[in-house]
Amino acid sequence: MSTPARKPSADPAAGRRIPASSALAPLRHGSYRNLWLANILSSFGGLVQGVGAAWLMTQLTSQADIIALVQATTTLPIMLLSPLSGAIADSYDRRRVMLSAQWFMFAVSALLVIVVWTGWINEWLLLGLTFLIGCGVAINQPSWQATVGDVVPKQELPQAVLLNGAGYNVTRSVAPAIGGAIVASAGAAAAFAVNAVSYFGLILALSLWRGAPRVSRTSEPLRTAIGTGARYVALSPHLVVIMFRGLLFGLSAIAVLALLPLIAQRLLNGTAVTYGLLLGCFGIGAVIGAFNSRRLADRFTVEQLIRRTSFAFAIATLACAFSRTLWFTGPFLVLAGMAWVLSLAQLNTAVQLSTPRWVVGRALSFYQMATFGGMAGGAWLWGAITESYDLPLALAAAAGATVLTALAGLLLPLPDRLERNLDPLGRWREPELALDLKPRSGPVVIAVHYELEDNQSDAFLALMHVRKRNRSRNGARRWSLRRDLEQRTHWYEEFQFPTWADYLRFHERTTHDDAAVGQDVRALLKPGREPEVRRSLLRDPAATGTEPGIGYDA
Repeated sequence: MSTPARKPSADPAAGRRIPASSALAPLRHGSYRNLWLANILSSFGGLVQGVGAAWLMTQLTSQADIIALVQATTTLPIMLLSPLSGAIADSYDRRRVMLSAQWFMFAVSALLVIVVWTGWINEWLLLGLTFLIGCGVAINQPSWQATVGDVVPKQELPQAVLLNGAGYNVTRSVAPAIGGAIVASAGAAAAFAVNAVSYFGLILALSLWRGAPRVSRTSEPLRTAIGTGARYVALSPHLVVIMFRGLLFGLSAIAVLALLPLIAQRLLNGTAVTYGLLLGCFGIGAVIGAFNSRRLADRFTVEQLIRRTSFAFAIATLACAFSRTLWFTGPFLVLAGMAWVLSLAQLNTAVQLSTPRWVVGRALSFYQMATFGGMAGGAWLWGAITESYDLPLALAAAAGATVLTALAGLLLPLPDRLERNLDPLGRWREPELALDLKPRSGPVVIAVHYELEDNQSDAFLALMHVRKRNRSRNGARRWSLRRDLEQRTHWYEEFQFPTWADYLRFHERTTHDDAAVGQDVRALLKPGREPEVRRSLLRDPAATGTEPGIGYDA
């Protein structure tokens, strides 16, 4: 189905007009454009640093499993810190979070320059410092990805996600080769110095940007926010499938990137420049994939596209196992880069478009935890197989695992793109209460009475099954549904919240998509009968507290 034409919009930077539906449409927005350019600069430094770290490790040790751990140390922190970083992204000022992460990574990078320059470096110190840089990335990424949806309109979000990937991969197509040349001519310390300097562009862009504050009448403790995000994901079957498939893809596909220094050194008898050229080929493929993603997404479903990219990645991995020349390996790495970015961009976009803004940072963090956790485990696994057996066998096994990842779609197909309105409903108004409640007063019990038309029980139960999941995802606890024994058309829904503040947050989170279920329920009621809502406090008779609801501590 073709996308309807939209009115073109002006691009003040270029002095020309870009259609709103084009891949470059998000660049119309100055805030997004500045942050995007600064991220490209920062990515350039990070890729140069990655080349330096990977190649330096081959000089410090010949153990394949330790060499592969360089890739694991950049992905493992994302797995470990994602729940925390996602909750931070949804609970605090994202601009300040990103600024703090950038300054932290700059400090670690500067320390890395010093220890390499002075000769104090060893393999474990290198792994430790790259792990700390990975921690900074883990804190930064959910805030940055969630910010994209705040600086571009919803209809341009897929293009913005792809532009993020395209910008990174344009950099990836040239930065590794430049990084290899820097390492070969000036040493790894120079590559790390380039990375340290690259953070200043993003620090400046973030300092100048003033994002619109996200207003909430109630704040949620960080520990509670993590649990809320986990509950939302667990009660969203489509998100669980996306994350599991991301884990499988990361576990199998990371073999190429984790073992690429060894491919350059052992299979192609190359140098740091060879390694940089191989990464450049991968990056070129990623750019091609990013700019063709929209066309392919219009042609195929998400499942069809992920299945095809997984098979393509398996073919490229197998070719790398048997190739002994740069000219043969390079084109297959282009294919691998295309498959890589198409797969991850589709999964990332699917998470963002199927998650409301109040929890999108946490949903993205759990997606990253699954995907990058798979990558961290895969980097260790394929490195261990290489150390115990040999490199071609490890790559061939990874290719087989990638095929199995594609076949997993037969049992757990990815959800197709659905048009859902996940904007806040914003209709609810706080009721006038007879008690002077405090935010921590509770538990709060909500009871809703429905009087149905005759013979509507089956349809009502089907809708309430969906409503239970929606209410629970948004914070309701102990949900139950009862039917009156004396009046068979009367039903009672009941659920609880630990505190009055939790109840207020529940209504802030309700989306238009959630409300659509309520409209369907109302269609089953007797004419003129609306749902009757009763709110009450659960009290302990033995409690002596004077504040409403405090006698029963949630």
